Amino acid sequence: MTVSSTSARHRAARRPSTPLTELAAAASGQMGTVGRRTAVVAASSGLVVSMLGSPANAAPGGDAGALPAVDTAALTASARAVLNTAPVVTAPVEAAWTFDVPVVTAEKPAPPPPVKVKAAAASRSTVRAATAATAAAPVATSAVPQSVSGNAVLEIAARYVGTPYLSGGTTPIGFDCSGFTSYVYAQLGITLPRTSSGQKAAGTIVSRADAQPGDLIWSPGHISIYAGGNDQIDSPRPGKTIQFRAIWQSSPVFIRIG
Repeated sequence: MTVSSTSARHRAARRPSTPLTELAAAASGQMGTVGRRTAVVAASSGLVVSMLGSPANAAPGGDAGALPAVDTAALTASARAVLNTAPVVTAPVEAAWTFDVPVVTAEKPAPPPPVKVKAAAASRSTVRAATAATAAAPVATSAVPQSVSGNAVLEIAARYVGTPYLSGGTTPIGFDCSGFTSYVYAQLGITLPRTSSGQKAAGTIVSRADAQPGDLIWSPGHISIYAGGNDQIDSPRPGKTIQFRAIWQSSPVFIRIG
């Protein structure tokens, strides 16, 4: 029996085929005259073929540094095929961007609690100033006699009913007796002396029967304005206010001014 000594043959493993190996094979077929120094580089963004030819392998009759012709269409066919099958990304010419804006609301802070301040006791000067301001305004009264109506002197005098007595006072802040009568007559353009005795001497004494509303009534240390009948208006004494009241003097002297 004949024994064969031939060992079994195995098929050599083949290199996996990819677009890159196919591209390299196609390039090898087109570059038969190109030396081993030729390099083919493929990238995802395109294909670059670099051929460094040797002067010994140059085409006959050509320049010493010229390179042989290469069919680039065949070399890039696979790359173009890959690019043609790649998905296409498009965007509209006019793109609208939108985003949500949160709603911001402002809340008014709560007012601070009221601060309680203890009221300070009013000073005497404050009280006097308040009293003077009140007295400066005309005060109406139901005790005004009918003789006041139409009488210029009494109409002016009645405006100051309620004004407090003030020693030496000559203004609506406060009057003494002669300061009051001189102020009233001054409103009519008549100037009287400052004291009660001086005002007595400035006029003409008339009898009580002939006396008329608006005349002056003099008594020692005091002077007032006759209001008709048994009434007069005056600034009596400290602690009192200007008022209409009955004639209280025992021996009044009636003085007519002008």
